[in-house]
Amino acid sequence: MKHVFVFDPKSFTNQQWRMENILDHIGQFFRTQDRPDFSIQLSRYRRNAIGIIQSEVEKAKEGDIVRIYAIGGEEILFDCLNGIANLPNMELAFMPYGETNNFLNCFGTGKTELFRDIPAMVQAEAVPTDMINWDINYALNSCFIGFNSATAIKLKELESKMSKRSFMFFSKITSFFNYVLTAFDKEIAAQHYTITVDDRDFSGSYSLIHVANGPFHGGKIAGVKAAMPNDGLLDIALIKSADPLKTMWSMGRYSRGKVPSICTVLQGKNIKITSDREMWMQLDNEYVQDTNISLSVVPQAVQMVAAGKLSYQKQTSALLRKS
Repeated sequence: MKHVFVFDPKSFTNQQWRMENILDHIGQFFRTQDRPDFSIQLSRYRRNAIGIIQSEVEKAKEGDIVRIYAIGGEEILFDCLNGIANLPNMELAFMPYGETNNFLNCFGTGKTELFRDIPAMVQAEAVPTDMINWDINYALNSCFIGFNSATAIKLKELESKMSKRSFMFFSKITSFFNYVLTAFDKEIAAQHYTITVDDRDFSGSYSLIHVANGPFHGGKIAGVKAAMPNDGLLDIALIKSADPLKTMWSMGRYSRGKVPSICTVLQGKNIKITSDREMWMQLDNEYVQDTNISLSVVPQAVQMVAAGKLSYQKQTSALLRKS
């Protein structure tokens, strides 16, 4: 097996010591191995990891499994996922050093340190996992369309215009006002969509559309608690448009793992969504705007490394209370 560690240096801004510590641990571990085959790469910009992975695969021995370790946040995980998609003999490991670890929570909450342990990750086995196909791209966790995506994109644009210290100081206040303004913006909170799910029609005006391969978002469980990344299905939540106050109440309830009364939850394999206006969309940590999107599940398409012989956990009421 060939091991390729792909770092996102942006995840270690002002924490260079932490990145150097990980590099030391990788070197120390492989020095104890017989004929180790590993490399360490830095992804300098978005999608850079895709080219890195292609180059590393070309250098691998014929028939060897290539295990890619995405080290950083969800941006590098998205890039590495798209780097290995459609390639044979690939495995993907996520070593989390970002703000949230939505997908890893599918293995159970509180597992972050286990997925940062070099020996545990190298020696772990992989489990078959579904992916979300979007045109030529792939996502692992979810697609949001509408309210949540619009607020996230606007905050991201603001962050790019401010210093990190200023943004951290004003982020909570700005986030609240952004949230309220979006609720009163009918072009976002009451946008009309033409929606088909496995040839069933669900067209209408919605404030939020959530297509999920896993139940977590923003570090919290969402209303699609039953979503499992290995069942060959996508869970879809459609929150109907309403007056601004009810919209905010519904968004808050949904983000706490509840299903508001104006929400329809269903499952499907193929989803097509179009609108007369550009839609605000977020696929994992990738933000886009377009007037149409087609999503489909690709069953057991990626081998995800599960440290400690973990398996995907169904989010029962008991588990939620415990976490």
